Amino acid sequence: MSATLQHTPLADVHVAAGARMVDFGGWNMPLAYGSQIEEHHAVRREAGMFDVSHMLNIDVAGPQATDFLRHLLANDVARLTVPGKALYSCMLNPEGGVIDDLIVYFFAPDRWRVVVNAGTADKDVAWMRQVADTHPYGVTITPRRDLAMLAVQGPEARARVWAARPAWQAATENLGAFNGAQVAADTLVARTGYTGEDGFELVVPAADVATLWNDLVAQGVRPCGLGARDTLRLEAGMALYGQDMDESIMPAQAGLSWTVSLKDPEREFIGRDAVELNADPCVFLGLQLQERGVMRAHMAVRTAHGDGEITSGTMSPTLGVSIAMARLPVGAQPGELAEVDIRGKWVPARISGLPFVRHGKPVQHS
Repeated sequence: MSATLQHTPLADVHVAAGARMVDFGGWNMPLAYGSQIEEHHAVRREAGMFDVSHMLNIDVAGPQATDFLRHLLANDVARLTVPGKALYSCMLNPEGGVIDDLIVYFFAPDRWRVVVNAGTADKDVAWMRQVADTHPYGVTITPRRDLAMLAVQGPEARARVWAARPAWQAATENLGAFNGAQVAADTLVARTGYTGEDGFELVVPAADVATLWNDLVAQGVRPCGLGARDTLRLEAGMALYGQDMDESIMPAQAGLSWTVSLKDPEREFIGRDAVELNADPCVFLGLQLQERGVMRAHMAVRTAHGDGEITSGTMSPTLGVSIAMARLPVGAQPGELAEVDIRGKWVPARISGLPFVRHGKPVQHS
């Protein structure tokens, strides 16, 4: 393994399992362990798991932690009052561009956790500290590289986690979506994910993660790589940072207006003025190709309302056709026809709502 790449605590486990390893944002990560398609179907039909330890858990603590996060994030963490409750949000720059999309957990008014993307982690920590020092909020911001994280997803995922760790069941069987429970020291079980399926994300001490991984394998949970993770998230209509959004893209341009809370007129979060001043310049919708071919990022799209561009595209293993997410002109609607430029040929596609798949079944958008 290259010394220039960062490795998760499970890197040797992946290599021993025969994974094809790739450079993913500077991390040596498994693309697939064999058949990417079989890994995808395992998550849709039974249970699969992903090493997501390259993502960074960041603890935020202090008497003004809530005020700090209300200023830092576009969604309003004041909504979180039950320990373990989580919220999805974007973190914006003053121009309203997305620095990162993340999940924030409430443990207590003075104790929070933010989970950020791997490729933006160093930038995120630096930005959080800059904001904290500028105001100042007196919070401590602690990156937790001593923790590892697994995502166990699929209709059988929760039952197989409980089979591997029976002691966790009592505290987690009644968890609602986007809730977590601390089941042991530095161990969080959260009912979140990035696949459109039910399941858990498990945060454990890095020293314990290999044993947990092997125990889950023994319960029939299939190891899955980045390839299946991408097709699953695209079917679920979930945006990917760096592909569907970045610092030049505002939340509305990536279908994320719902993550921006403007309800409290007194809350001055970073990027609010820019978000309120700029009308939505486009709509963010899905495409399903009507002929053979595969749609990919940056392909041009033309509609009756004007031109657009694909941000993410792939072949959908569940639907058996190519699907994509795209920024399209205002006025474009699900059900309308469009055309996609695939290697110089304009191929017909139908505009779709998102997601394409939910709980393993195709979604019919009226």
